[in-house]
Amino acid sequence: MKRLFGTDGIRGIVNDELTVDLAMKLGNSVARLYNGKYKTLLIAMDTRSSGQMFEAAITTGAISAGMNVIQCGVIPTPCLAFLTKQKNAVGVMISASHNPSIYNGLKVMAQGYKIPDEEEVEIENLMLKDHMEYSPYGEIGTVEKDSVKELYFDYAISTFKGIKSSFRFAVDTGNGAAGAIAGRIFSELGLDCDIYFNSPDGFNINDRCGSTAPETISKIVKEKGYDFGVLFDGDADRCLFVDRNGILVDGDKLMAVNAVKMKQQKRLTGETVVSTVMSNLGFEEYLHGHGVKLYRTQVGDKYVLEKMLEISSNIGGEQSGHIIMLDRSTTGDGLITALETIDTMNFFSKTIDRLVGEIPEYPQVLKNVAVKDKKKIMTDERMTSALKKYETNKEIRLLVRPSGTEHKIRVMTEGKNEKLVNEVAQEFAELIDIIDKE
Repeated sequence: MKRLFGTDGIRGIVNDELTVDLAMKLGNSVARLYNGKYKTLLIAMDTRSSGQMFEAAITTGAISAGMNVIQCGVIPTPCLAFLTKQKNAVGVMISASHNPSIYNGLKVMAQGYKIPDEEEVEIENLMLKDHMEYSPYGEIGTVEKDSVKELYFDYAISTFKGIKSSFRFAVDTGNGAAGAIAGRIFSELGLDCDIYFNSPDGFNINDRCGSTAPETISKIVKEKGYDFGVLFDGDADRCLFVDRNGILVDGDKLMAVNAVKMKQQKRLTGETVVSTVMSNLGFEEYLHGHGVKLYRTQVGDKYVLEKMLEISSNIGGEQSGHIIMLDRSTTGDGLITALETIDTMNFFSKTIDRLVGEIPEYPQVLKNVAVKDKKKIMTDERMTSALKKYETNKEIRLLVRPSGTEHKIRVMTEGKNEKLVNEVAQEFAELIDIIDKE
C-alpha cells in the first residue's frame, strides 16, 4: 500500500507536508531505482515560487546517487512526458496542477507515462529508509540546463500543420506552465488569439484565473466578443473551453465532439471513449446516439489510461479537462486538446457553442467538503448506512469519494429530478460535516 504517493504523485503544502528533505530523498530514490535503465533524469516545473527549491533538492539527491540530471525549467507536464519518451529518460514534474501556490507536488514519469503503482511503492520504500545511499565520488552524476522543450514545440507544430481557423479566441494560461509555450504554438500555426494571465510571479498560479476560475475569462470573452476562450490549469495537462456566451464547456463535452469527429475521420479506435464515474449521463447518451460506446472507470486519469490501453481506445479523460488522445500524446495534454478541438470546430464548421448544444445534460451537483480525516468519514457507520440507502435508487446517481490530492470528500449527485439531486447532495455534505466535527 502506498504511503506517500496519491493518485497524482506526492502532493502537499510547501514546507509542511512537502519538504526539501522529502524532495531530496525522492531524487536519490529515483536515481537508485532507475540507474542502469535510464541514464538521465529530466526535471521540470510549473511557475510556483517553491519550484526552484524543489528542483535543487531533487537534483542534489539524484546526482548524489549517480544519475545525470537535465533541468528543463518551466514547461507543461505533457511536454515533460513527451520528452521522457523522446530521450528514453525518467522525469520528475514539480507541480500541484490546479491547486493554489501554497501547494506543490512531485510526479514521476518515464517513457511518456506516469510510472505504475508498484514502482511508486519501490520509490517509497527507498525514501522511507533511515538514510539515503550515495555513489562514490568518481561516479556522481552531472547537471545541466537545457531547453529541450523545443522538441515538443516542433512536434505540436508538425502534428497540426495546416490547421485552419477563422475564429478569434482568448487564452487563459492561469499564470502557469502553459504560458511558456502556448502563445508561441498558436502564433506559429497562424491562429488568431490573445493571451491572458501570463505574468507569473510565483504566487499567482491558478489565482482567480485558469481552469479553476473560468468566470474570469468568461467575462473577457463576452466583453470583447471572442468566439470562445481556452483555459489551462497550472501544469497545462488540462484544458477547458468557454463559449462565446461565457458558458463553460467541460471535459465531457470536449471529448464528445472530438470523438464524433475522430469517428468520421476513421481515427477513433474501437469506436470507444473512456471516462470516469463522474461523467454526465447526457454525455453517454450523445455518444451512443453516434454509435460510440462509453467505458467508465474510477476517478483518476491513471485509471482512465489503464482502461484505454486495455481496450485500445485512443480518447479518454475526465470532466476536469484532463483528456488523453493516445494517437497524439501519452498523457493528458491541454495544448493538444485545445488544438484538436479548434480543428473539430473547423471540421464541422460550427462554433463550440453550436457543437455542444447538441449534447444533453442531466442536472448534476458537485460538492467538495473540507475534512480533517478522510478515512474516518468514509468508514463511519452513518456514512456507510446512508450510502446503502441510495444503492438501489434508480432516480439518482450518487458518488461519495475521498479526494486523492486534497483533504476533502467529494460528493456527486445526478438525475433527472433537479430538486432531488440538490437535496441528496446537501444531505451528504451535512452528514460529512457532522462526522468531521465530532
